[in-house]
Amino acid sequence: MVKAPRCGPYICGIDAALDVVSGKWKGLILWELDAHRVRRFAELRRGLPGVSEKMLTQHLREMEQDGLVHRKVYAEVPPRVEYSLTEHGRTLNQALEPLGAWGVERIRREGSEVVDTAKASR
Repeated sequence: MVKAPRCGPYICGIDAALDVVSGKWKGLILWELDAHRVRRFAELRRGLPGVSEKMLTQHLREMEQDGLVHRKVYAEVPPRVEYSLTEHGRTLNQALEPLGAWGVERIRREGSEVVDTAKASR
């Protein structure tokens, strides 16, 4: 079932922005697609250790509906599907960069660990 894109009513701009990035994995999907430009589903899943197939599928569908992600299906056997950021998705990722910098500072300040996605995906 395809649901309509979310469209408010919103209290403020932060409310509208958080509406499209809510969920643990959406920001990380944006980051992964920005870093690699184009990813197939399995590549995304390997790049996001801990995400379930169901959750990744759900978030990608929502992000496509919100105009953040482009899904390209190739008419091949076996079928091939690739995901990339739209211009709208790239601008959202740029808007989230200061939040990411704040998070890096928090990690440093608290001495938290950072997951090495290269090792985690093996």
